[in-house]
Amino acid sequence: MDIVLMFRFEIILAALILAIFIMSLRGFDTNVKCFLNTMNVLLLLNFIAGWLPLSEGSYFSDFFRTNGLIVLQKNIINLGLLLISLTSYAWLEQSKYRLEFYLLMLSSIFGVYVMLSSGHILMLYLGLEMSTIPIAAMSNFNLKEQRSSEAGIKLILSSAFSTGIMLFGISLLYGAVGNLSFASVIANLHPNVLTLFAFAFILAGFAFKMSIVPFHLWTADVYEGSPIAVTNFLSVISKGSVIFVFLTVLYSLFGGLKEAWLLGISIVSILSMTVGNLFALRQQNAKRFLAFSSIAQVGFVLVGITAASTIGSASVVYFVLIYLLSNIAAFGVISAVADSTGSESLQSFKGLYKSNPFYALIMAVALFSLAGVPPIAGFFGKLFLLTAGMKSGLYVLLGFAGVNLVLSLYNYLRVVKYMFIDDNEAHLAPLNRNRQLTTALYICLIGLIAIGFVTPIYQYIDSLCRF
Repeated sequence: MDIVLMFRFEIILAALILAIFIMSLRGFDTNVKCFLNTMNVLLLLNFIAGWLPLSEGSYFSDFFRTNGLIVLQKNIINLGLLLISLTSYAWLEQSKYRLEFYLLMLSSIFGVYVMLSSGHILMLYLGLEMSTIPIAAMSNFNLKEQRSSEAGIKLILSSAFSTGIMLFGISLLYGAVGNLSFASVIANLHPNVLTLFAFAFILAGFAFKMSIVPFHLWTADVYEGSPIAVTNFLSVISKGSVIFVFLTVLYSLFGGLKEAWLLGISIVSILSMTVGNLFALRQQNAKRFLAFSSIAQVGFVLVGITAASTIGSASVVYFVLIYLLSNIAAFGVISAVADSTGSESLQSFKGLYKSNPFYALIMAVALFSLAGVPPIAGFFGKLFLLTAGMKSGLYVLLGFAGVNLVLSLYNYLRVVKYMFIDDNEAHLAPLNRNRQLTTALYICLIGLIAIGFVTPIYQYIDSLCRF
């Protein structure tokens, strides 16, 4: 029974994927509402099952391992999966490929699970690729739009390039250590030219996946060309899971090289925050705006990572949870506006409060959270990241973070101004509010208001972060 519980995430997901195949054979997906509601119920049960008690352990010569922190990370991913499914209800109702969408999305999540539970670098690499390849197909779901095909091609090419770089780094690491299990790397890694080159290439591979400057050039085009549901998945699930794994790789595997990577992480953090915020200033497309916003947010995450301690790990996991709720709420409103107006421009949000106060309020709370405005949860997330960053003593980095907080506040307030102050000449009509989208937005709203004040949440995360 213990082994079943230990593998429950993977077993349940495999069962869901098998269920989708059975549904396709029986034509169950032709009954659109029944199919979508069934999938949402199954994803809810999947999320609930993730909280069953579980003992720590490892299998297959430590290729697979699990502990409290990994379980929490998987549950955060499961929450994001459920909310994205709910917010995408209207789009999936109109799409011919709803069954394929769930199949690819769950296949990507399976890769995420493998990646999070890996105890060997080759297993980590396998999970990383399993989670990335389905997203490239998902990006090209709008088959009639050239920009969607362009997004899929750009994601494949950038992913292939980053994979090659990471594999080269892994081969150098194998040459330096002689074994790629986490335990062997930790025990035998010593600072020298070969290990530093290995780390640089592996870091570059992760930087592509996380959209860290200067490896971010694919992000805005892929976000804009993909369907909103896929962009939401990319910005939340894909990026959040890679951040979780990056924490393990940086703190555990390369913890002995801290003095060498601290400066490099600080430099790319400053570049990501600054470039993300400056480029967001001139964006008029909502998805491109949030693309550069996500680049800037990763810069702030790297500030917390520089702490290289338990507080740094806890602050990052805590922030990713808040970032997940903020971004899903923002993309949920964008999808509602786009479905009604046919436009993804920020100009479409002008006068939103007068015609749709509910959506305007949700969007404002999400943007305030991303900006770090108190008392929304994003403020506490940024506060903990900066507090963790202070442990590193890199005060120049904190100075740049402070400047970028002001820049980001201007970016997000610009959109709030559109919604609450500006008038819309097109006289935006009341938007449709389906039950699924409304439920997801309420969950995000309650979470963003409550999380910052429920201190046991951070204390629980902190207790699980042991490096």
